[in-house]
Parts: sequence; C-alpha cells; structure tokens
Amino acid sequence: VTALRHAIGHVADWMKREQRPVDWPLQPGRAFLSPQPLGVVGIVSPWNYPIFLMMSPLASALAAGNRVMLKPSELTPRTGELLRKLIAGEFAEDHVAVLLGGPKVGEAFTKLPFDHLLFTGSTAVGRHVMRAASENLTPVTLELGGKSPALIADDANLSSAAEDIVYGKLLNAGQTCIAPDYLLVSRSKVGALVQALKAAATKYYPDGGSSPDYTGIIDDRHFDRLQNYVREAIEAGVSMEKLFEGGSGRRMSPVVLIDPPNGLHVMQEEIFGPVLPIISVESMDAAVDYVNARPRPLVLYLFSKSRSVIDDVLRRTVSGGVCVNDTLVHVCVDGLPFGGVGASGMGSYHGKEGFETFSRNKPVFARRMPGLGRSLRPPYGKIHEWMRRILIG
Repeated sequence: VTALRHAIGHVADWMKREQRPVDWPLQPGRAFLSPQPLGVVGIVSPWNYPIFLMMSPLASALAAGNRVMLKPSELTPRTGELLRKLIAGEFAEDHVAVLLGGPKVGEAFTKLPFDHLLFTGSTAVGRHVMRAASENLTPVTLELGGKSPALIADDANLSSAAEDIVYGKLLNAGQTCIAPDYLLVSRSKVGALVQALKAAATKYYPDGGSSPDYTGIIDDRHFDRLQNYVREAIEAGVSMEKLFEGGSGRRMSPVVLIDPPNGLHVMQEEIFGPVLPIISVESMDAAVDYVNARPRPLVLYLFSKSRSVIDDVLRRTVSGGVCVNDTLVHVCVDGLPFGGVGASGMGSYHGKEGFETFSRNKPVFARRMPGLGRSLRPPYGKIHEWMRRILIG
C-alpha cells in the first residue's frame, strides 16, 4: 500500500521530461529525455512475502505505464488465488493479469518475450530465469538473496544490537531474503552476544516456539534442509546454543552456531531459516576482509556508534544495500532503491528507481529552425572550410 501511495504522490514528477544541454555548434536546438513505458512487464514473486513482493514491483510497473503479467508462487495457492480475484476486480485482464500454476507454468512464464522481467527468489533459480529470458533478449531485474552479514563493532550496544538482529532473523522464522545470515563480532564479545540474543528472543517470543508470533518453516523439504545444516555443524564439533525450544510441527528451535568452518553447507548457502552462525574476528578490519572475500551480499548490517567506523565500512564494502543500527526496515523506505549486486541480484526497484527500471528514457533532439550545421553540408568550398575551422577546429 505504501508503495502505491508513494508512486501516486510522485509519479507526476517522475514523468517530466529531463532537459539536456546542447553544445553551441548544434544550436539552435534542444535536447531532452522523454520517459515512456517499456510495454509488457513480467513479475515472478516468491512465497515468503507473497503480497508485498508482488504489489511493490507492480506499483512501479504501473506507475511507468506498463501492462503487467504476474506469476505468484505455487507454494501460496490461496494467497495467489485471492490476489487474482482482487486484481481481476480492478483491472482488465489485458492490463494486469495473474497466472497461477506450478513449476511448469513458471518455466513457461519466464520464456515469454516480455519487455522486462523481474524475478524475486534464490540465486540458483535466478540463473535459470536469466538464461530463459536471454533467448528473447529480455532485460531482467533479479532480486536474489545470498548471505547478508551483520558486523558488530566493539563500540556497539550489544543488547540493542541483539534485539535488532533477533527481530530481523526470526521474523517469518528467518524465511526472509534480507534476514541477517551470519554475525561478525570480536572474539571477546561472543559469549555476551549469545546471552543478549537469548534475552531478546525470550522478550519477543515468551512462549518460545509455541508463541503465536513465531511461525513454522514453509514445507518439509526446507525444514529437513535446515535440520541437516545444524546436524552437519554438530557432527563437525561446532558449539550450538538454542535461543528457545521449538514448537510443534515445523516450528523449529532457533539456534546459533559458533565459528562453524567455512566448508559447511550453513556457511556456503543462503540459510533462509532460524539458524544463525556467529563468526569471531580479531578486528573490524578482519570483519571487512571476511565480507569482501565472499560474494556480494544483498544487504550489509552494521552496528556501531562511531561515524568514522560507519563511514569506513561503507567505503570499503560492496553490497546491494546497507542498514545501520537496525535490520530489515530499509526495505520499507520507498525513497530508496532496493536491489542486489553480483550474486545477490542485478537492477533495482522501489520509488523513482522502480519507475526508471520499467521505463525507457527516449532521447530527443528537436529544432525549430535550421542550425549552423547546414554550413557543413556539400558542396564544399571556402565557406565550408571557414565554418569547419570555427566549429570543429
């Protein structure tokens, strides 16, 4: 809703022509960029936030004047059907259409000759989507995931940082593409941080895994995957701490893993669940080096009170976005673009950048009377040579 309101409030400004300068040899004339819709946009949304991750890019695509086809995840069939009915009640089918179905429908969808395709999901599937789109030379925006780190500086308030991290990690049981994936903290502060995480988890979820505000893992496949991550770490001798006991069904106990080796699956793959590795480092420089030695994250979280530390980390790291002294909320700032870099995605949307993603700035040069350039046309002679020296040198 906020994305739609933001677009409605600003689209008149986004649509304005942008004047560009014209060098004097090309005068009289004017140059400008004129935004126009791309045409038909395809949007593939995931299961973890099926409304937000469909409606937010839809707002950008519609603001730019496009027609849109939407493919929600088959793992949320009831939500998909509800959105289809609601959208059908407001838009003609040739303006906005919702296509429901399983993986075969999704595969066929990404092969359509869209004018632009936006996909939100895993990096592995994103590769297949980009490959399918390339057959039609369809430009893509890929909103992927990856391993988003949280760097905790020595000057950070551990209690406050822990509350922000637990909120970001356990919302939707960690099934959030921008959830903190692992923590980097000084070796001497690991014990205190674990205790602060436990206190924050108990504060937010006083009944543990049975708390009504805590949820389960989407399906058995993902639940087994997460359990295997933890099992592999324990078998490798990694120290594990539960933040609280799990509940019934797939309500998994959130756990922290202290210094798991890099070769474990939990350190190689996006976790997407309530498993939180803590990596101890000797300094903030070591934390930055650790991040820079790995694929670019979708978001980098930083906890520090020091402006110099914050500016230094911002300067030395590359990520899709940064959130300082909080988690998750940056995605709600409609005035900021949202997107990844490298393995965490390409392109961005939200706000003005979303309008620009689904638009093309058509370059236009216009005259109202003949220009000086006509003096350079044939037949060539002395006047031409004189003008050439003046205009070209």
